[in-house]
Amino acid sequence: MDTNSLEKKRSSSERLDHVTPHAGTGDHIVAIDAEAGSWDSAFAKRTMRHVDLRVLPILAALYSISLIDRTNTSNAYVAGAGKDLQLYIGARYSIITVIFFVPYIIFELPSNIIVRRVGVAKLLGTITLAWGIVMLGMGFVKHWWQLAICRALLGFLEAGFFPACAYLISTWYIRREVQKRMTAFYMLSVVVGGFSSAIGGGISKLKGKHGLNGWQWIFIIEGAVTIFLAFFAYAFVVDFPEKNSFLSEEETKFVLARIAKDRDDIEADPWTWAKFWSYCATPKLWAFGLLFGASTTVSYAFAYFLPIIMVGMGYSDINAQLLCAPPYFTSIFIAFAGAWASDKYLIRAPILMWQAILSIVGLSMTAFHSSNSVRYAGVFLGLAGANANVAGVLGYMQNNIVGQTKRAFTSALVIGAGGVGGIIASTTFRSKDSPKYRPGLWVTICANIVIIITCSIMTAAFTYRNRQVRAGKGRPIEGKVGFFYTI
Repeated sequence: MDTNSLEKKRSSSERLDHVTPHAGTGDHIVAIDAEAGSWDSAFAKRTMRHVDLRVLPILAALYSISLIDRTNTSNAYVAGAGKDLQLYIGARYSIITVIFFVPYIIFELPSNIIVRRVGVAKLLGTITLAWGIVMLGMGFVKHWWQLAICRALLGFLEAGFFPACAYLISTWYIRREVQKRMTAFYMLSVVVGGFSSAIGGGISKLKGKHGLNGWQWIFIIEGAVTIFLAFFAYAFVVDFPEKNSFLSEEETKFVLARIAKDRDDIEADPWTWAKFWSYCATPKLWAFGLLFGASTTVSYAFAYFLPIIMVGMGYSDINAQLLCAPPYFTSIFIAFAGAWASDKYLIRAPILMWQAILSIVGLSMTAFHSSNSVRYAGVFLGLAGANANVAGVLGYMQNNIVGQTKRAFTSALVIGAGGVGGIIASTTFRSKDSPKYRPGLWVTICANIVIIITCSIMTAAFTYRNRQVRAGKGRPIEGKVGFFYTI
């Protein structure tokens, strides 16, 4: 940590001595008066706008590249890789999609443990550069098993990216505003990533140039773009609030004071094995993981198989890829509507359940209707509900935990569970089920039912604990007096 950061942290600590910790009423968190004390409203808004512009856009841009690079196998498949690498034989296509998630799940927690020591910009910049090189190399593989090896390396390198982003964002914002920020970060990434099929379709038109097929150009060009953006990560990704170098001293005091008033977990507590095993034995953390895994089962299913499903509806390869973009774009409106309501009314689980119902309706239309127009319309609803829930679960999780190591652990655990969702999605859409892929669509419908049931159970448990603490019974929630669960 540099001297300037240490001075900011010391000055902020002095200011925090006069800040009243969190309070709560009803089943909702009490809104934090961010403009309390000597900071006026204009200063507060200006500071948080500055934070938004520095924290979110660069992370969203980098994560959009991450999503494109991990899910472009479907575009490559329809652009000739399926034939050239014989991915249509047996379970080869499922293998190259599944193998990404094995190292992705294993290495998420180790990465989140070291992120504070290494520095966010250095970690994200380095792994982005490395996976860009791997992606570029995928354009020159000759056999399907070589592609599988590259995909495994990609999973290892991308393992630390999403958990670090979710962890970093959660440290900058108070609980009543984190959902909109998580949604902005994720949905901007997803919308850009949603155009990957259209982008891939355009790149595939380079087929024949320099003796390379269309799918090879997809990997080469997208890998080159990733390498280019990695250098922006080194320059523009910010560090944690108490270590930041882009805010003034007074702005840093303000940001840290409002976090202290909201949940009082600014200081980074040291990792210990006792804490690790304690977190492993906390049921709600696994429940958050179950919710996220169920959400990503649906989102990954669309990412990996939507172009192939569209081809099964009778569209040409290029039209199938172009038609994949509009549902991703429109899903942003559903996601932001849910995020706005979630933050405004300080509720999380009911919004998640509503979005799961929306996804079920859409998936049912895609799975069981005979008209391709109706099936395509179902994609809009199914994808909107799924993507909104991925961001929604992250906000729900971050609202109900306290402590830096616990936040890092939970981010890695939950996003690792999302990798399990990716494995499920990769293995349930089988070539023999073409063109309707009903077994896979049934699995995604059931994943949404799991979300509804889990949210119902957690709502009952959280409500009970809030009432118990208010009645003066039981220990303080998360060990913090005045802290209450966000329902």
